[in-house]
Amino acid sequence: MSVLEQLGLRAKEASPVLRGASTGQKNAALGEIARALREQCGAVLEANGEDIANARQNGMSAALIDRLTLTRERVFAMAEGVEQIAALPDPIGEVMEGFTRPNGLEIIKKRVPMGVIGIIYEARPNVTVDAAALCLKSGNVCLLRGGKEAIHSNMALAGIMSRAVEKTGLPGDCVLLLEDISRETAAQMMRMNGVLDVLIPRGGAGLIRSVVQNATVPVIETGTGNCHVYVDSSADLEMAEKIIVNAKAQRPSVCNAAETLLVHREVAERFLPAAGEALKKAGVTLYGCPETCRILPGTAAATEEDYATEYLDYKLAVRVVESLDEAIAHIRRYSTGHSEAIVTRDYESSRRFTAQVDSAAVYVNASTRFTDGGEFGFGAEIGISTQKLHARGPMGLREMTTYQYIIKGSGQIR
Repeated sequence: MSVLEQLGLRAKEASPVLRGASTGQKNAALGEIARALREQCGAVLEANGEDIANARQNGMSAALIDRLTLTRERVFAMAEGVEQIAALPDPIGEVMEGFTRPNGLEIIKKRVPMGVIGIIYEARPNVTVDAAALCLKSGNVCLLRGGKEAIHSNMALAGIMSRAVEKTGLPGDCVLLLEDISRETAAQMMRMNGVLDVLIPRGGAGLIRSVVQNATVPVIETGTGNCHVYVDSSADLEMAEKIIVNAKAQRPSVCNAAETLLVHREVAERFLPAAGEALKKAGVTLYGCPETCRILPGTAAATEEDYATEYLDYKLAVRVVESLDEAIAHIRRYSTGHSEAIVTRDYESSRRFTAQVDSAAVYVNASTRFTDGGEFGFGAEIGISTQKLHARGPMGLREMTTYQYIIKGSGQIR
């Protein structure tokens, strides 16, 4: 029996125990995880240091190293996120609807755990904690498979959490990490029918495409983030400048960071010089259309590929558009369906933008950086879904559940 098969067996054995756990038991386990993360922060940072050293040696970009890096503040923030999840209402057992049939059958529809959730992700060790905590609170066993770049960090975090859960009387196998990070095990995990109830990929376009194309188990597709900010002709330009600098430069390595700036021609001459300077000060390199290059001499010319790229870096494509319709058409062509924003003072423009832009999150006068489980009040998220079946947008506790029907009768037969 392979290591992955053994983990699958352990996950299936732990699943009914966790499924039957009370809210109090799950919250106690989450509280113990938060405490253990703070107490063992030093061990986590030591393991993370190994990963960072290897990443630098392998030439990883600064933006991606930032995604990989843990600090004391970040570890403590993860612990706080676990506590926030514990404080949220437990969705399990929630009665979604109930009704009585003419024959007297009482039917209720209630939320239940999915069972065993597999998560394949890349170099973001915070996902290890977020995913485990959300799965635990929603009654699901998680089988985690992180990327090779964060293996030491993930092993430290998963070990801490598994031991913490076990201290509270629940199976330590509620949190399982696949330590074999070869391509073969990833492919095998995609075909764990009968073990995984759902598989969630979280990472770059290549990883997500591979899982969607090759998995035989059900998949919830989390999307890449080719996100746009459109500055309308009626926009408050000072507000627009703050929004685009935040959306691009506050943390460029994450999926809700803006990758393209669209500017209405009527305000381009006034907006782009100041915004371009602010973005330059933030370390951002611009790639512009001919009109952008005319207004901002020295700007590199944008290619078709630039508008289709999720940079995850201090790079931003810029295009001057003739109208709101042209902005929407551009987004329809290049968007990955993640997050888009309009900056406008015109109600009709905002109404049309939100009605016609078909992304998971659509903003009016706010940064795309808010597409996040914590910012939405979910405590954390398992990922940002860009598909439309089962879950869309930040996936919190409710998105980690399914439902079943409970039917009570008094001897009815059909």
